[in-house]
Amino acid sequence: MVDLKNINFKNNNLNSIKGDASFRNFYRKKSKIGTSIIVYSKKEKKKNLLNYTAINKILLKKKISAPKLLSQNYKNNYIEIEDLGKITLYKILNRKNKKKIFNKVLKILIKLQKIRLKKIRNFDSKYYKIPIYSKKILFEESNLFLKWYLPSIHKGKKKLKINKDLTKIIKKLIKKLKFPNDTFVHRDFHVSNLMMNKNKISIIDSQDAVYGNIAYDLASLIDDVRIKTSKKFKRFIYNNYFDFNKKKLNRGHFTNDFLILSVLRNLKIIGIFTRLSLRDKKDQYLKLIPHAWKLIQSRINNNIIFKDLKNNLDKNFSKRLRLKK
Repeated sequence: MVDLKNINFKNNNLNSIKGDASFRNFYRKKSKIGTSIIVYSKKEKKKNLLNYTAINKILLKKKISAPKLLSQNYKNNYIEIEDLGKITLYKILNRKNKKKIFNKVLKILIKLQKIRLKKIRNFDSKYYKIPIYSKKILFEESNLFLKWYLPSIHKGKKKLKINKDLTKIIKKLIKKLKFPNDTFVHRDFHVSNLMMNKNKISIIDSQDAVYGNIAYDLASLIDDVRIKTSKKFKRFIYNNYFDFNKKKLNRGHFTNDFLILSVLRNLKIIGIFTRLSLRDKKDQYLKLIPHAWKLIQSRINNNIIFKDLKNNLDKNFSKRLRLKK
């Protein structure tokens, strides 16, 4: 265990690591015994430090690889965790290994979905209870599209009309979900949040985990805005999930929920990436929006449950606009 009390974030032992879309900063710390990761978070620090390590504790308890907590200085807004290396699955994916890697990831996902532990003691000696992914929260997330992206495209009365209509459509889609919120959901389960270290796959970025719909993480994995995969490959992963999963699932209900959650998730992502640009000046995420639109389009085409959504989006967000970066 390393003493963090006297760490100077500008000293020679710490190297800043490229961050993500959160309010966290990451540093790789070098010492005589190896390296570790410092996670600094002044804003939303309960979620990013306390909750994060609590969720990781659950994963580790269930024999799922995640960063171990080495020490903490919560008062000064940072923790020290195990260094799982620099290689994400995103970095090593290629045509030859893609199927093999995704099949390994599916087995980890199924293991995640078997977790039943709903609370655990955090390093502050208090119990953290994993929240439920309620329909209200699901709507609030989808509403980020209306709150941030819509006003960047339309103004005045037209914006208000589109907002009103899409709100009704999104709420109707959420009501069509079949499965209960009883499954452990990572909530950001994709290859950029999976590390390859010592020939073992580890999970990071788990602070937002909830108990929600069993189809959510598979939708996150298959319809990942950061990578482009063919329809054939997406079907391959989807079908293999059922081949590997011994739990008996109503496939029709699962497909219904998978499609709805994929679409709502990517609407949310468009809203988040727009917010990152407008509020946080992180414009690099804008380049991913056209692919999010393509993922939405691929799921709503020729599907009766998305008829109203498709009509509204086609009417108010042109193909030319969707491709604009």
